[in-house]
Amino acid sequence: MAIWNVDTAHSNVGFTAKHMMFTTVRGKFEDFAATIEFDPANPGDASVNATIQVASVNTGVGDRDNHLRSADFFDAANYPELTFTSTRVEPTSDTEATVYGDLTIRGTTREVALDVTFLGEGTNPWGQQVGGFTASTKINREDFGLTWNQALETGGVLVSKEIKIELELQAAKVTEGTPA
Repeated sequence: MAIWNVDTAHSNVGFTAKHMMFTTVRGKFEDFAATIEFDPANPGDASVNATIQVASVNTGVGDRDNHLRSADFFDAANYPELTFTSTRVEPTSDTEATVYGDLTIRGTTREVALDVTFLGEGTNPWGQQVGGFTASTKINREDFGLTWNQALETGGVLVSKEIKIELELQAAKVTEGTPA
């Protein structure tokens, strides 16, 4: 089983939410780290551990980012990290799997299921073995204590409960002499 470190310069940890019931707002986290134990020949034995720094949230709007860091949402002062630790992997094809794991947001841990695709592997121009992965899931933010909202005059709410999480990851295989 090889260890792969996610290359944050070539990866994206993103999310989307509905705003006012009809507009999609996109965001991402800039500061994260993840390690994947993976062998393409035995995908069911894979595991993932990831940590995301809440303060690195970026939606492109400073006031919104500050609100997301506040106690109304992530409460970054008290819960500075989001974490994911896989618990099992169920391959669904030669290149796809459902990765189940414990997602912790704001001190609350819930099991989530990520739909993961292994996109392939190759050698980058610097001679390092790299692999590509995509993953996605949907969560109810209220399950994690992110319950702030505002009712709209026209009906509905300002921020959707459902959050889509989308990951685009490139990971580098750790070789002897390379720190894990």
